[in-house]
Amino acid sequence: MENNPQQKSRTNGALLAALILMTGLAGVSSYLYFNTKEKSDNQEVTIAERVEELSNTRVKLDSISTALDAKIAEVQKLGGNVEELLKVKADLERDKDALRRGYASSSRSLIAKYDVKIREYEAYLVEKDTLIANLQRENGILVTSNQTLATENTQVKTERQLARDSVVAFAAQNQELSTKVTRAAALKAQNVKVYAVSSKGKVRDDDAYKAKRLDKIKLVYTLLDNPLTREEPKDVYVRVLDPDGAIVSDMANGSGTFTVDGNETVYTTKQTVNYDSKGQTVELLYTRGTAYKPGKYTVELYSEGFKIGAGEFAVR
Repeated sequence: MENNPQQKSRTNGALLAALILMTGLAGVSSYLYFNTKEKSDNQEVTIAERVEELSNTRVKLDSISTALDAKIAEVQKLGGNVEELLKVKADLERDKDALRRGYASSSRSLIAKYDVKIREYEAYLVEKDTLIANLQRENGILVTSNQTLATENTQVKTERQLARDSVVAFAAQNQELSTKVTRAAALKAQNVKVYAVSSKGKVRDDDAYKAKRLDKIKLVYTLLDNPLTREEPKDVYVRVLDPDGAIVSDMANGSGTFTVDGNETVYTTKQTVNYDSKGQTVELLYTRGTAYKPGKYTVELYSEGFKIGAGEFAVR
Protein backbone atom coordinates (compact mmCIF):
# COMPACT_ATOMS: atom_id res chain seq x y z
CA MET A 1 0.00 0.00 0.00
CA GLU A 2 3.00 2.34 0.61
CA ASN A 3 4.23 1.94 -3.00
CA ASN A 4 1.01 3.13 -4.69
CA PRO A 5 1.65 6.91 -4.64
CA GLN A 6 5.14 6.45 -6.14
CA GLN A 7 3.86 4.11 -8.83
CA LYS A 8 1.08 6.50 -9.62
CA SER A 9 3.57 9.33 -10.06
CA ARG A 10 5.63 7.33 -12.52
CA THR A 11 2.51 6.49 -14.48
CA ASN A 12 1.49 10.17 -14.78
CA GLY A 13 4.99 11.08 -15.96
CA ALA A 14 4.83 8.47 -18.71
CA LEU A 15 1.46 9.76 -19.85
CA LEU A 16 2.74 13.33 -19.91
CA ALA A 17 5.76 12.31 -21.97
CA ALA A 18 3.55 10.44 -24.41
CA LEU A 19 1.26 13.49 -24.73
CA ILE A 20 4.19 15.75 -25.44
CA LEU A 21 5.52 13.33 -28.08
CA MET A 22 2.15 13.08 -29.80
CA THR A 23 1.80 16.88 -29.81
CA GLY A 24 5.22 17.18 -31.44
CA LEU A 25 4.40 14.60 -34.05
CA ALA A 26 1.13 16.39 -34.82
CA GLY A 27 3.03 19.68 -35.27
CA VAL A 28 5.51 18.08 -37.61
CA SER A 29 2.73 16.46 -39.62
CA SER A 30 0.88 19.76 -39.89
CA TYR A 31 4.01 21.52 -41.05
CA LEU A 32 4.71 18.87 -43.66
CA TYR A 33 1.09 18.97 -44.93
CA PHE A 34 0.90 22.73 -45.27
CA ASN A 35 4.33 22.87 -46.88
CA THR A 36 3.37 20.24 -49.43
CA LYS A 37 0.05 21.96 -50.16
CA GLU A 38 1.78 25.29 -50.67
CA LYS A 39 4.20 23.72 -53.17
CA SER A 40 1.31 22.06 -55.02
CA ASP A 41 -0.60 25.32 -55.20
CA ASN A 42 2.46 27.11 -56.53
CA GLN A 43 2.93 24.45 -59.20
CA GLU A 44 -0.69 24.76 -60.32
CA VAL A 45 -0.33 28.57 -60.61
CA THR A 46 2.84 28.15 -62.66
CA ILE A 47 1.19 25.65 -65.06
CA ALA A 48 -1.84 27.92 -65.52
CA GLU A 49 0.45 30.84 -66.28
CA ARG A 50 2.35 28.74 -68.86
CA VAL A 51 -0.88 27.62 -70.54
CA GLU A 52 -2.10 31.23 -70.74
CA GLU A 53 1.22 32.33 -72.22
CA LEU A 54 1.09 29.53 -74.80
CA SER A 55 -2.48 30.49 -75.70
CA ASN A 56 -1.42 34.10 -76.22
CA THR A 57 1.44 32.85 -78.38
CA ARG A 58 -1.00 30.83 -80.49
CA VAL A 59 -3.25 33.87 -80.93
CA LYS A 60 -0.27 35.94 -82.10
CA LEU A 61 0.73 33.24 -84.59
CA ASP A 62 -2.84 33.07 -85.95
CA SER A 63 -2.86 36.86 -86.34
CA ILE A 64 0.44 36.73 -88.23
CA SER A 65 -0.99 33.96 -90.46
CA THR A 66 -3.98 36.14 -91.33
CA ALA A 67 -1.70 39.09 -92.11
CA LEU A 68 0.47 36.87 -94.33
CA ASP A 69 -2.60 35.76 -96.31
CA ALA A 70 -3.50 39.40 -96.88
CA LYS A 71 0.04 40.21 -98.05
CA ILE A 72 0.07 37.24 -100.45
CA ALA A 73 -3.25 38.31 -101.96
CA GLU A 74 -2.08 41.94 -102.35
CA VAL A 75 1.24 40.99 -103.97
CA GLN A 76 -0.56 38.63 -106.38
CA LYS A 77 -2.98 41.40 -107.31
CA LEU A 78 -0.07 43.75 -108.01
CA GLY A 79 1.70 41.13 -110.12
CA GLY A 80 4.58 40.49 -107.69
CA ASN A 81 6.36 37.23 -106.85
CA VAL A 82 4.74 35.42 -103.89
CA GLU A 83 7.07 32.41 -103.78
CA GLU A 84 8.95 33.68 -100.71
CA LEU A 85 5.72 34.66 -98.95
CA LEU A 86 4.29 31.19 -99.50
CA LYS A 87 7.47 29.62 -98.07
CA VAL A 88 7.23 31.78 -94.93
CA LYS A 89 3.53 30.88 -94.63
CA ALA A 90 4.44 27.16 -94.74
CA ASP A 91 7.08 27.70 -92.01
CA LEU A 92 4.50 29.49 -89.89
CA GLU A 93 2.02 26.63 -90.21
CA ARG A 94 4.70 24.18 -89.09
CA ASP A 95 5.46 26.38 -86.07
CA LYS A 96 1.78 26.45 -85.17
CA ASP A 97 1.61 22.64 -85.33
CA ALA A 98 4.74 22.35 -83.18
CA LEU A 99 3.23 24.74 -80.64
CA ARG A 100 0.12 22.58 -80.35
CA ARG A 101 2.30 19.55 -79.66
CA GLY A 102 4.32 21.50 -77.03
CA TYR A 103 1.31 22.34 -74.86
CA ALA A 104 2.07 19.36 -72.54
CA SER A 105 5.47 20.67 -71.52
CA SER A 106 4.47 24.35 -71.15
CA SER A 107 8.11 25.19 -70.48
CA ARG A 108 9.49 28.67 -70.17
CA SER A 109 12.09 27.90 -72.85
CA LEU A 110 9.35 26.94 -75.35
CA ILE A 111 7.54 30.24 -74.81
CA ALA A 112 10.78 32.18 -75.12
CA LYS A 113 11.55 30.36 -78.38
CA TYR A 114 8.20 31.37 -79.89
CA ASP A 115 8.55 34.94 -78.68
CA VAL A 116 11.68 35.15 -80.84
CA LYS A 117 9.85 33.62 -83.84
CA ILE A 118 6.94 36.01 -83.47
CA ARG A 119 9.27 39.01 -83.51
CA GLU A 120 10.93 37.62 -86.67
CA TYR A 121 7.56 37.13 -88.39
CA GLU A 122 6.44 40.64 -87.42
CA ALA A 123 9.66 42.12 -88.82
CA TYR A 124 9.10 40.15 -92.05
CA LEU A 125 5.57 41.56 -92.37
CA VAL A 126 6.92 45.10 -92.04
CA GLU A 127 9.48 44.32 -94.75
CA LYS A 128 6.73 43.06 -97.06
CA ASP A 129 4.74 46.26 -96.44
CA THR A 130 7.64 48.12 -98.04
CA LEU A 131 7.63 45.70 -100.98
CA ILE A 132 3.90 46.17 -101.49
CA ALA A 133 4.26 49.95 -101.35
CA ASN A 134 6.92 49.78 -104.09
CA LEU A 135 4.70 47.52 -106.21
CA GLN A 136 1.81 49.91 -105.77
CA ARG A 137 3.95 52.81 -106.96
CA GLU A 138 5.20 50.80 -109.93
CA ASN A 139 1.66 49.81 -110.82
CA GLY A 140 0.60 53.43 -110.48
CA ILE A 141 3.27 54.40 -112.99
CA LEU A 142 2.17 51.52 -115.23
CA VAL A 143 -1.47 52.60 -115.01
CA THR A 144 -0.45 56.16 -115.87
CA SER A 145 1.57 54.88 -118.82
CA ASN A 146 -1.32 52.75 -119.99
CA GLN A 147 -3.68 55.69 -119.66
CA THR A 148 -1.24 57.84 -121.66
CA LEU A 149 -1.02 55.14 -124.34
CA ALA A 150 -4.80 54.82 -124.38
CA THR A 151 -5.11 58.59 -124.79
CA GLU A 152 -2.54 58.59 -127.58
CA ASN A 153 -4.30 55.67 -129.28
CA THR A 154 -7.58 57.54 -129.01
CA GLN A 155 -5.97 60.61 -130.54
CA VAL A 156 -4.49 58.53 -133.35
CA LYS A 157 -7.84 56.89 -134.00
CA THR A 158 -9.52 60.29 -133.97
CA GLU A 159 -6.98 61.67 -136.41
CA ARG A 160 -7.41 58.64 -138.66
CA GLN A 161 -11.17 59.00 -138.51
CA LEU A 162 -10.88 62.69 -139.35
CA ALA A 163 -8.62 61.77 -142.25
CA ARG A 164 -11.11 59.15 -143.45
CA ASP A 165 -13.93 61.64 -143.05
CA SER A 166 -11.94 64.17 -145.05
CA VAL A 167 -11.33 61.61 -147.78
CA VAL A 168 -15.02 60.69 -147.80
CA ALA A 169 -16.01 64.35 -147.85
CA PHE A 170 -13.51 65.05 -150.63
CA ALA A 171 -14.81 62.07 -152.59
CA ALA A 172 -18.36 63.27 -152.04
CA GLN A 173 -17.39 66.74 -153.23
CA ASN A 174 -15.68 65.24 -156.26
CA GLN A 175 -18.73 63.11 -156.94
CA GLU A 176 -20.98 66.12 -156.58
CA LEU A 177 -18.75 68.16 -158.86
CA SER A 178 -18.58 65.30 -161.34
CA THR A 179 -22.37 65.02 -161.28
CA LYS A 180 -22.70 68.74 -161.85
CA VAL A 181 -20.28 68.60 -164.75
CA THR A 182 -22.07 65.60 -166.21
CA ARG A 183 -25.42 67.28 -165.75
CA ALA A 184 -24.10 70.46 -167.35
CA ALA A 185 -22.85 68.40 -170.28
CA ALA A 186 -26.17 66.59 -170.70
CA LEU A 187 -28.38 67.09 -173.72
CA LYS A 188 -31.10 69.73 -173.56
CA ALA A 189 -34.30 69.15 -175.55
CA GLN A 190 -36.43 72.17 -176.42
CA ASN A 191 -39.72 72.79 -178.26
CA VAL A 192 -40.97 69.25 -177.69
CA LYS A 193 -44.00 68.70 -179.91
CA VAL A 194 -46.23 65.65 -180.25
CA TYR A 195 -48.26 65.10 -183.43
CA ALA A 196 -50.89 62.53 -184.30
CA VAL A 197 -50.28 60.32 -187.33
CA SER A 198 -53.18 58.47 -188.86
CA SER A 199 -53.03 55.05 -190.44
CA LYS A 200 -52.84 56.78 -193.83
CA GLY A 201 -49.80 58.77 -192.71
CA LYS A 202 -51.60 62.08 -192.27
CA VAL A 203 -50.05 64.27 -189.59
CA ARG A 204 -52.31 66.37 -187.38
CA ASP A 205 -51.42 69.17 -184.99
CA ASP A 206 -54.41 69.81 -182.74
CA ASP A 207 -55.09 70.54 -179.09
CA ALA A 208 -56.55 67.04 -178.76
CA TYR A 209 -56.57 64.05 -181.05
CA LYS A 210 -59.36 61.61 -181.67
CA ALA A 211 -58.37 58.16 -180.51
CA LYS A 212 -59.66 56.47 -183.67
CA ARG A 213 -57.45 58.69 -185.84
CA LEU A 214 -54.36 58.18 -183.65
CA ASP A 215 -52.35 55.29 -185.09
CA LYS A 216 -48.91 56.70 -184.32
CA ILE A 217 -47.41 59.65 -182.52
CA LYS A 218 -44.67 61.79 -184.02
CA LEU A 219 -42.28 63.38 -181.59
CA VAL A 220 -40.31 66.42 -182.74
CA TYR A 221 -37.78 68.32 -180.57
CA THR A 222 -34.62 70.41 -180.84
CA LEU A 223 -31.33 69.53 -179.15
CA LEU A 224 -29.73 72.76 -177.95
CA ASP A 225 -26.15 73.62 -178.66
CA ASN A 226 -23.99 72.78 -175.61
CA PRO A 227 -20.19 73.16 -175.84
CA LEU A 228 -19.77 70.83 -172.83
CA THR A 229 -21.56 67.99 -174.59
CA ARG A 230 -19.41 65.64 -176.60
CA GLU A 231 -20.32 65.16 -180.24
CA GLU A 232 -21.11 61.46 -180.38
CA PRO A 233 -24.11 59.12 -180.69
CA LYS A 234 -26.51 59.63 -177.78
CA ASP A 235 -29.29 57.28 -176.65
CA VAL A 236 -32.53 59.17 -176.04
CA TYR A 237 -35.19 57.34 -174.01
CA VAL A 238 -38.87 58.33 -174.32
CA ARG A 239 -41.45 57.72 -171.59
CA VAL A 240 -45.13 58.25 -172.44
CA LEU A 241 -47.35 58.50 -169.32
CA ASP A 242 -51.09 57.91 -169.72
CA PRO A 243 -53.79 59.98 -167.90
CA ASP A 244 -53.40 57.75 -164.81
CA GLY A 245 -49.61 58.24 -164.69
CA ALA A 246 -48.82 54.71 -165.91
CA ILE A 247 -46.00 54.30 -168.41
CA VAL A 248 -47.18 53.27 -171.85
CA SER A 249 -45.04 50.29 -172.83
CA ASP A 250 -45.08 47.39 -175.23
CA MET A 251 -42.05 45.12 -175.32
CA ALA A 252 -43.02 43.99 -178.81
CA ASN A 253 -42.76 47.57 -180.01
CA GLY A 254 -39.35 48.44 -178.54
CA SER A 255 -40.07 49.14 -174.86
CA GLY A 256 -37.54 48.20 -172.20
CA THR A 257 -35.81 49.50 -169.04
CA PHE A 258 -33.08 52.05 -168.27
CA THR A 259 -31.57 53.73 -165.20
CA VAL A 260 -32.40 57.20 -163.88
CA ASP A 261 -30.76 58.53 -160.71
CA GLY A 262 -29.64 55.03 -159.83
CA ASN A 263 -33.15 53.55 -160.20
CA GLU A 264 -34.30 51.25 -162.95
CA THR A 265 -37.46 52.34 -164.78
CA VAL A 266 -39.41 51.44 -167.90
CA TYR A 267 -39.21 53.43 -171.13
CA THR A 268 -41.75 53.48 -173.93
CA THR A 269 -39.30 53.70 -176.82
CA LYS A 270 -35.81 54.95 -177.55
CA GLN A 271 -33.66 56.19 -180.40
CA THR A 272 -29.97 56.89 -181.02
CA VAL A 273 -29.15 60.45 -182.10
CA ASN A 274 -25.86 61.49 -183.69
CA TYR A 275 -25.39 64.67 -181.72
CA ASP A 276 -23.52 67.40 -183.59
CA SER A 277 -23.94 70.41 -181.22
CA LYS A 278 -25.49 72.51 -183.96
CA GLY A 279 -28.99 72.83 -182.56
CA GLN A 280 -30.32 69.93 -184.61
CA THR A 281 -33.99 68.97 -184.87
CA VAL A 282 -34.85 65.36 -184.08
CA GLU A 283 -37.96 63.38 -185.11
CA LEU A 284 -39.28 60.09 -183.75
CA LEU A 285 -42.27 57.92 -184.69
CA TYR A 286 -43.84 55.58 -182.14
CA THR A 287 -46.48 52.99 -182.94
CA ARG A 288 -48.56 51.54 -180.11
CA GLY A 289 -50.24 48.17 -180.46
CA THR A 290 -53.43 49.26 -178.61
CA ALA A 291 -55.70 52.29 -178.77
CA TYR A 292 -55.12 55.34 -176.58
CA LYS A 293 -57.78 56.06 -173.98
CA PRO A 294 -59.05 59.63 -173.63
CA GLY A 295 -57.14 62.03 -171.42
CA LYS A 296 -53.96 64.01 -171.13
CA TYR A 297 -50.63 62.29 -171.86
CA THR A 298 -47.14 63.39 -170.84
CA VAL A 299 -43.99 62.70 -172.87
CA GLU A 300 -40.60 62.71 -171.07
CA LEU A 301 -37.15 62.58 -172.71
CA TYR A 302 -34.04 61.16 -170.98
CA SER A 303 -30.40 60.78 -171.95
CA GLU A 304 -27.32 59.67 -170.00
CA GLY A 305 -29.39 59.32 -166.83
CA PHE A 306 -30.91 62.82 -166.90
CA LYS A 307 -34.26 64.18 -167.93
CA ILE A 308 -33.58 66.47 -170.89
CA GLY A 309 -37.07 67.67 -171.87
CA ALA A 310 -40.84 67.04 -171.81
CA GLY A 311 -44.02 67.65 -173.80
CA GLU A 312 -47.65 66.59 -173.77
CA PHE A 313 -50.66 65.77 -175.89
CA ALA A 314 -54.33 64.99 -175.33
CA VAL A 315 -56.73 62.36 -176.64
CA ARG A 316 -60.49 62.82 -176.83
